[in-house]
Amino acid sequence: MTYFSALGNPLSGSDSPWTGVPGNTAWRALLALAVVFVLLVTTGWTAIRKHEQAEGPRAAALLAWEKGSFAGRHLPDPDSRASGIARFFSSLSPEQQHRLARRYPLVVGNLGGAPLKVRYEANRAALVDARDVERKRMVDDRLTDEGRQEAGRRMHRFEAMLRPDRQILAFDPTGRGRAAEVFGDLDRAQRVSVVVPGVDTDLLTFQRSWRPYSAPVGMASSLQKEQRRTAPQVRTATIAWADYEAPVGLGVDAASGGPAEDGAKRLNSLVRSLPSTARDSRVEVALFCHSYGSVVCGVAADDLPRRVTDIAVAGSPGMRVDGAEELGTAAHIWAMRDRDDWIADVPHMNFGGLGHGADPVSDSFGSRHLSAGAAVGHTGYFVPRTRSLANFAAVGTGSYGNVDCDASDPDCAAVTD
Repeated sequence: MTYFSALGNPLSGSDSPWTGVPGNTAWRALLALAVVFVLLVTTGWTAIRKHEQAEGPRAAALLAWEKGSFAGRHLPDPDSRASGIARFFSSLSPEQQHRLARRYPLVVGNLGGAPLKVRYEANRAALVDARDVERKRMVDDRLTDEGRQEAGRRMHRFEAMLRPDRQILAFDPTGRGRAAEVFGDLDRAQRVSVVVPGVDTDLLTFQRSWRPYSAPVGMASSLQKEQRRTAPQVRTATIAWADYEAPVGLGVDAASGGPAEDGAKRLNSLVRSLPSTARDSRVEVALFCHSYGSVVCGVAADDLPRRVTDIAVAGSPGMRVDGAEELGTAAHIWAMRDRDDWIADVPHMNFGGLGHGADPVSDSFGSRHLSAGAAVGHTGYFVPRTRSLANFAAVGTGSYGNVDCDASDPDCAAVTD
């Protein structure tokens, strides 16, 4: 979703206030200024700020880790490079690794460079603790009815994430929460796909029963299955990455680059941790960035390692640049948008830091235009049996010859490395 979706897609279909408006630059500029004015009036200038990290269980775990030691040794800085974390864990026996995971689950479960099985184990322990906390809150008379109901929703979400077949790569229950999940064997993958979602993503929306392919888990699971189906000879893994503080609803945060700045740092950290966990040093990475997630990917682009070969955006409000060449990356830039996606009616420009720049599917942007055939609306790009999903799978597996280009860019598949 993106920043207008909280109002029930008010810009979709014939109800769009931009329908029938002349398409000249002056009109669109005036409309963009009107959007900025409404955002500032309804949310205030003070919304443009860097939010302080909320205190919570992970902050407490990090403090304990900082003050602690293990086997007579200092514990490494959690912000160390993945290679340094990997060296530390390689110096421990398997039993010591497991003991460390059980002692500091909210730290070890989020450490890039730690062995994957140890991270999965740590996050499982952290989920058990978080589930038990919410179970107690469900019957806490000090909470309002709404508070107890939310505790129940969180408890059921954590129960679902505790299923034996799930591989939770990152987990933090603080506030709205963050998470990441792996589909496939990340240790053996030659190609890794990372799904970067947009606004209103948190632990409660990490997966959905209704419209499952509009949530990170459904998106990533669907993409991994399509990659396995269409290119079984390629060892793939897909990550549902909701490990950043996404904006909530309609507001200045969603129209600004602030959350994307923090998200970009975290995304780069993830990507850079993959070589130390993947056995194949030639592992290549493709990013699939939906809605505000494309803003995150745009901000991250110039710092991404070269193993990121592809950045594909869908339903994008912009990437905070005027053209693909300004992204500062050698990765192939792909873009798609369904003709019924209401994001097309949002003015693509940047004024006073609000707005996300040029439209990635415009002819002047310089991206390769993928077909979104059979996708419906803003959240339909990962639905099975759509051309959009098939195209994502072709990009994710490096099968560029199988890409179905949009009519606006019939030569998009002519990729040269």
